[in-house]
Amino acid sequence: MRAKPQTGGLRQERGRQVATLSLAISGLVLLLAGPVRAATWPEIASYGADRAQKLAAGAAQEGTLSVYTSLNTKDIDPVIKAYEAKYKVKVSLWRGSSEQVVQRVVAEARAGRKDVDLILTNGPALEALHREKLLEAVKSPKTANLIPEAIQPAGDWTATQLNVFVAAYNTDLVKKADLPKTYQDLTDPKWKGKIGVEAGDSDWFAGVVMDLGEEKGLKLFREIAKVNGFSVRKGHTLLTNLVSAGEVPLSLTNYSFTAEQNKASGAPFDWFVIPPAQARPNGVAVTKTSQHPNAAMLLYDFVLDEGQPMFLKRGFVTVRKDIPTLLNKVPYKFLSPSITLDQGEKWEKLYDSIVVKAH
Repeated sequence: MRAKPQTGGLRQERGRQVATLSLAISGLVLLLAGPVRAATWPEIASYGADRAQKLAAGAAQEGTLSVYTSLNTKDIDPVIKAYEAKYKVKVSLWRGSSEQVVQRVVAEARAGRKDVDLILTNGPALEALHREKLLEAVKSPKTANLIPEAIQPAGDWTATQLNVFVAAYNTDLVKKADLPKTYQDLTDPKWKGKIGVEAGDSDWFAGVVMDLGEEKGLKLFREIAKVNGFSVRKGHTLLTNLVSAGEVPLSLTNYSFTAEQNKASGAPFDWFVIPPAQARPNGVAVTKTSQHPNAAMLLYDFVLDEGQPMFLKRGFVTVRKDIPTLLNKVPYKFLSPSITLDQGEKWEKLYDSIVVKAH
């Protein structure tokens, strides 16, 4: 009799060979295709309910993050260090002026470089980068708790804090009862040689003049310049320090956060507002070419949420609706970045001719 072929064993062996071949092919496909990305960039930017968990997992894999900023190191460092400690992501921080930030980001984009992931700078600079189409629209759930002015129509940058312009005075040289209540009060000859401003605040000037009515406002500032003049200084920190030192008895364009810091130092210094206060936004944005999108998006959310009390401690006016700030106490106007970008040349010339050159 002929022996029956052992078909079961052959089938098993062939099955093993097919499985091995399939695994080999799959491995080759993966090798040729490269690492699989969990989500596309727009998908990451619009993560929903499980956003925090997904971003944290992705950021842990990325491990690093490149940030460009114009904020002072002492003001942004607490936020960066808290973020690094929480998410174990190493942040590389480059700092320059807002103009330098824009120039560097644009130059790198045109050269095809993808060095920066996230940007923290002032509103006009971010709006300029928006117009260059270099920023990614972000749907962050953290914006639900922000003041309306913080949220930009295109969604590719969001205000993180406000630089509110306040007036300041040396309490040894100026009595509180004598403080001006309106800009018209500054035409009083008692202020001759005592009024300080910062040299680059043409957007503040534009905001004040437009609130007064352009023709009336320009006429008023020309009168102040003629009667009393302006002491013009370069740098808001310097101007604030000079008020404390008594070299400038009264200044009109101090940032509220430096004013708060000086007041807390015990110097003969205090601040007040000639309403309405002008508020210039600072903000955050993620670049379209970010190489660490999860880590970038995670920091984006962080500065709009956990970072807000840290900004408050530095004297900044935060943008969270549930954190009481200066804006709860004084009337204010939000300075649109378009003033700088679209009308900047006009207001720079007027500010220079009426205020800067009048001292």
